[in-house]
Parts: sequence; structure tokens; C-alpha cells
Amino acid sequence: MAEHIVTKKQYSYVFGALLLLTFVTTSVGMMDLGRLNVIVALVIAVIKALLVVLFFMHIYWSTKLNKLVVVAGVAWLALLLWLTLTDVLSRGWLPFPGK
Repeated sequence: MAEHIVTKKQYSYVFGALLLLTFVTTSVGMMDLGRLNVIVALVIAVIKALLVVLFFMHIYWSTKLNKLVVVAGVAWLALLLWLTLTDVLSRGWLPFPGK
């Protein structure tokens, strides 16, 4: 099985993108976007996590089985978070802001 060789140039591009996204995160964090603050921060965090998983963990060049394991792990995390959120939001005793 042949291994993919990642060049320093590729790592430099990904590192530069991560630095740029970190700068964007701090810049957006100082702005008042109202309810969009959390959404924008999470979108940027997901993009940065994808870059790390795909390139630094070599999933981009990995086998289909490894990609399936990563997708299954993310799906399992999403399911657990969804179930927890539905439990918390279904409780009537929690005070909701703005009501």
C-alpha cells in the first residue's frame, strides 16, 4: 500500500489558512452580530476542525474505511448532542431568556 507524501508547501497552506481563520475568529468575536455571534463562531470552528482532520490527520488521502470511521464518529456525536438537546429543551422548568 502506497503512502501519500505531504509536502511542506501543502502543510504551509493549511497552516496559513488556520492562522487566517483564527484571525477572522478573533475579529468577528469583537463585533456585535447579535444572535449570529455563536453561529459564525461555530462555522469557523467547524472549518478549522475539518482542515485539521483532513490534512494533519491525513484523512484526505486515507482509505474509504478510515473516511467511513470519521463520518460515523461525527454522526454518533451529532446524535448524542441532538438527544441531549431534545431532553434539555423539553423540560418545562427551564427559564428561557426573552419569554
